[in-house]
This record gives sequence, C-alpha cells and structure tokens, in this order.
Amino acid sequence: MIIFDAHCDTITELMTKNKTLFMNNLHIDLLRMKEYEGYVQFFAVWIDPQYKDEPLKRALQMMDVFFTQVNNYNNHIAFVTNYIEAMEAIKNGKIAAFLTIEGGEALQGDLSILRMLYKLGIRSIGLTWNGKNEIGAGVGEADEGLTPFGIELIKEMNKLGMLIDVSHLSPKGFWDVIAHTRQPIIASHSNAIELCNHKRNITAEQFKAIASSGGVVGINFFSYFLTNNGEASHKDIINHIEYFMGLGGENHIGLGSDFDGIDKTPIDINGIQELDIIFNALLQLNYSQEQVEKIAGFNFLNVIKKIKNE
Repeated sequence: MIIFDAHCDTITELMTKNKTLFMNNLHIDLLRMKEYEGYVQFFAVWIDPQYKDEPLKRALQMMDVFFTQVNNYNNHIAFVTNYIEAMEAIKNGKIAAFLTIEGGEALQGDLSILRMLYKLGIRSIGLTWNGKNEIGAGVGEADEGLTPFGIELIKEMNKLGMLIDVSHLSPKGFWDVIAHTRQPIIASHSNAIELCNHKRNITAEQFKAIASSGGVVGINFFSYFLTNNGEASHKDIINHIEYFMGLGGENHIGLGSDFDGIDKTPIDINGIQELDIIFNALLQLNYSQEQVEKIAGFNFLNVIKKIKNE
C-alpha cells in the first residue's frame, strides 16, 4: 500500500525547532515513513503572516531547509516533481517528496515568480492561507472572489501543469477557480462542513465540484476540523471519509493530515506511525482493499498523473 499525504508543515517545525527530518519527536520523520511500503509526502512551504513583507524571501529560506534535509538523507528520501519520479523513488525504497507552497503571497503578484518557482520544483500552490493576498481572500477574510491577477494565475498554473490547492480559499474564490480551471484541482487538507461547522471545511457542493474536476480532497486530522467540540479520534476521520464516499467520492478522497501544523490531533492518531488504525478501521467497515488503497494514496497519485503541461 502506498500512502500519499497531501499536506504537512514539517519544514516549518524543522526550521523553528532546529530538528532533522531523519528522526525527531514531531508528527513526521523518515524513520517512521519508511515503515510503510511506499510513502509520498507533500511538504508545504507555509508563508506565516509575520513574513508578509518579505514572503518570497521566506519561501526561499524554507525551500533551502527542505533541500538541505533531502540532500543530507538522500539514501532515504528523493525530491520528485511528477508521477514517474515519485514511483521511481518508491521503487528504489525512498520517500517521494514533493514541494508545495501554502500562501500565494509568495508570488508577490508576479507570474514570472510563479514560473521561477516551478523551475525550482514547486508543483502545487495553496492560493491563500486564511488572509488576503494578491490572488484573493482566504476564509479568514471577507468572502471575496479571485482578483484579476488570481484569474491569470489559474490559467498560468494550468499551462505549467501545477496543482491548484483551494484549501483555505474563500467560497467565492473557490467558485472562481472552478469557473476558470481546465485541470483537476485539490483541497489538500479540508473536511466536510456538514459534519464539523468550521469555515476551513468545505460543503457537499464544493466537494462534488472538486470531484467533477477530477480532483481530490485530503482529510485533515486537526481535531477542531473533525468535530464541533474539538474532541476527536480516528472514528471521526472515518466519519468524514464516509460522508464524502456518500457523495460519490471513492476516487476523490485522500489524506491531508496537516501534521506538524496542528496542535491537537485525534487521541489515537499522534503521528504517521498510527495511520494503519485508519486503514484497518475502513477494512473492518467492509471497504475493499482497492478502496482503502485509493484513499491511502492512489487517488492523489492519479491526480498527479493527470496534471499535464498545456
């Protein structure tokens, strides 16, 4: 079984706490990843609002930390930029590591920066975090749509073959993306708002729109995105999977743990070492092995496979 996690904030934790990716006391490290048959991880470059005056500089600093860690432990992890490279890494017994950006302010309203970040290996961008930037508004701001630059960005990301990530984006911004994208999109780490009424979660209609694009939604493990009272276990992760399955989501559900970016996990999922609890619970609910493998990794792998340069 290949596991694909579409969002973690481990780079930020490595930077701020001076830890190594090989072994640590965070939610994620290489030793625990390698306990699985195959592991693909989207490592997010998160632009903390305190760096809003120099967002590109912050992004490059974080990317440097990522590449340093990959270089230091290149017997265990490989930086990848597409499906073929990811599968080759797994074949060679390595973790497949993609690099993404969370917070499009790193682009500073300039498509040339987008193209250069693509050349550096960025393959997915979360258009906003919770605030507002040159692209549009996050869920923490007023419900506003994409800016003219944001619309041009969607077109350019489609052209380059970059995954558009709508987690954190305002509802109007979301529907603007749907109106303008020609390729599948993802919500890398978002849950069902019908089960947990948090503005970071998505509606059934949004989920269906993502599925119709050919995209995937990654289930977020943050307890406050799983339940209204913030008390959660793996059963609540299962509840969100079941809800999206009921919307025709078999090929459109994945994992987006938000590990190392959340301060409260489900009581029985304290890191990647416990992911098997989720998969075993699905099997006990009579999900087929194929369905579990789709949710664990193949649905996100298929999105990566679909995205093409135009």
